[in-house]
Amino acid sequence: MYTPRKKDTQSIYMSYVIREYTRRRASDLGVQVVPSNISSKKIDVVRDDKVIASVGAKGMGDYATYLETHDKEFAEIKRRLYKQRNERHRTIKNTPGWWGDQLLW
Repeated sequence: MYTPRKKDTQSIYMSYVIREYTRRRASDLGVQVVPSNISSKKIDVVRDDKVIASVGAKGMGDYATYLETHDKEFAEIKRRLYKQRNERHRTIKNTPGWWGDQLLW
C-alpha cells in the first residue's frame, strides 16, 4: 500500500475531499487514490506504490462533487460538457486526462 511521506499527508488545509464515487472507480480500475502532493491537483493515482498521475484541478468541480452540491440533472449536464470539452485528451489510455475522466467524471 502506498504511504505518502510525512510532509505529504493530508492536512487540515487540504481543500478537496476524495469522494466515495472516486474511491469506488479507482478500486474497479485496480489503482488507489490519495490526496495529491501537487498543490494545484486534487488526487494522485497510485499503482504498485508509485504515483502514475496527478489529476483534477483544485477549485474545479467534478461529477461526485456536483452530485453532493446540486442535483443529478445538473451533475449529468456538467459531466456531458466536461467530456465534450476534453474529448481529445480523455480518450488516450493511462494519461492524466484519461485518469481524470475515469476517476472524477
